[in-house]
Amino acid sequence: MKNVLFICSQNKLRSPTAEQVFADWPGIQTSSAGTNNDAENPLSSEQIEWADIIFVMERTHRSKVQSKYRANLNQKRLICLQIPDDYEFMDPDLVELLNEKVPRHL
Repeated sequence: MKNVLFICSQNKLRSPTAEQVFADWPGIQTSSAGTNNDAENPLSSEQIEWADIIFVMERTHRSKVQSKYRANLNQKRLICLQIPDDYEFMDPDLVELLNEKVPRHL
């Protein structure tokens, strides 16, 4: 079983959508978090340690994760999807983008 963590800024739109889209995939468990302090589910070192694969939506998220959680990353796969904050929760275009970009890494 692989633990897959999706990260965006507020954990309101993109990362919860990704968590839900891939929740029923065989062989993985999903979770999501946000890099901002006021996120719905703020990112923690425990979540980083739990994850085998970490997906971030933008380069800024990758930079924040690498600088704040460097000690917890321990050679984990950190993948930037380059999906801008232009989508609503479960937006069909966002779901399509996620389905194009994520599976090859799983």
